[in-house]
Amino acid sequence: MNTYSSYKDSGVEWIGDIPSEWDSLKLKYIFSEKPITHNTELNCGSISFGRVVFKDNDKVPISTKKSYQEVLEGEYLINPLNLNYDLKSLRIGLSDIDVVVSSGYIVIKNRIEISKSYYKWLLHIYDILHMKLLGSGVRQTISFNHISNSILTYPPLHEQQQISDYLDYKTLKIDTLIEKTQQKIELLKEQRTSLINTTVTKGLNPNVEMKDSGVEWIGEIPVEWDTTQIKFICKMMRGKFSHRPRNDQRFYDGEYPFIQTGDISSTGMYLTKFNQTLNERGFSVSKEFPIDTVVMTIAANIGDVSILKIRSCFPDSIIGFHPYHDMSVKYLYYILTSLKDELHKNSTVSTQMNLNVERVGSIKIPLSTVQEQQQIVDYLDKETLRIDKLVDIESKRIILLKEYRQSLISDVVTGKVDVRDEVLV
Repeated sequence: MNTYSSYKDSGVEWIGDIPSEWDSLKLKYIFSEKPITHNTELNCGSISFGRVVFKDNDKVPISTKKSYQEVLEGEYLINPLNLNYDLKSLRIGLSDIDVVVSSGYIVIKNRIEISKSYYKWLLHIYDILHMKLLGSGVRQTISFNHISNSILTYPPLHEQQQISDYLDYKTLKIDTLIEKTQQKIELLKEQRTSLINTTVTKGLNPNVEMKDSGVEWIGEIPVEWDTTQIKFICKMMRGKFSHRPRNDQRFYDGEYPFIQTGDISSTGMYLTKFNQTLNERGFSVSKEFPIDTVVMTIAANIGDVSILKIRSCFPDSIIGFHPYHDMSVKYLYYILTSLKDELHKNSTVSTQMNLNVERVGSIKIPLSTVQEQQQIVDYLDKETLRIDKLVDIESKRIILLKEYRQSLISDVVTGKVDVRDEVLV
């Protein structure tokens, strides 16, 4: 891609060199803070990942809404709160709707003529590379004064529009490709789920004689197969952490791995990593599961399954399963993996869906002959590995696309790349 003929130092690390004909201005000379303006006639809104979006009015009491401030189309909304608690979400957005938002937000509007779309992209990079380093207090909250003296680039006005048109066009193409790749990943995951479900309920021989299992979610099974309740094929153990509150720090940071539901949801077949540990006090109020326990989440993300490969403690939101002598751990893993939809149907709903040992243990499952179990495991190991590799390839593609998108925006808005002569086709 083209570069400009000459550059000068902007004096700002996150911007670097800029084209010689560009200016640099303090943010307060480009934008002013909009005084808080109340307007209960407008719908409520908020900022979500760099976009100003509508918020459910019904969840905001009128007394609270009266304290909200308006942000109108063409104004910029900044979430200045708790920067040290959130280093991922995008906190600056150009509004394309009229809403009222929390008075804790900062609303800014341009005081000189600009391309609003250009500054949407520039403030996006400013947010990521610089703004999160600002702020004060335990929660690292910023005010307009914290950002007012920040240096921003100010290209010639016609160039601002050329840059924004280019980025609007290019990021749309990248975002479309990311979306299509994500859809491909979802299809692969659905294919994987369907493969496991079909194999553990129908077997590997498409020509085998079938019979009605008498269980709705299973349907027909091979004539030599049977059905049984989960509790009859394995020992079931519920996790434990009897102390309340559970987040009492006196019980943590020791030598005993403590697995949470999120650890299971984020892993694959084997669980080997953990993010938290218990000390002796924590270990005394919890329960340790042995290696090769099949573990399943029964709260939050219900039905996520993995095979434990380290001795670990668990809270009561996780159940452990140990198959009896005539069943392999992997076969049990695949059986339990196929249960996710059925588990959701059996869950109770309070503040979040949850299950208990009795409910899970009473669910009926298909049971193949002992001779077929290893054949099923070998087949599913091979086929799920093939699908998992495809998912990994596409997931890495998304990471690279997002990195390219970010790099492109940064290079273009700060003038590292000259897009003035780019043809958008």
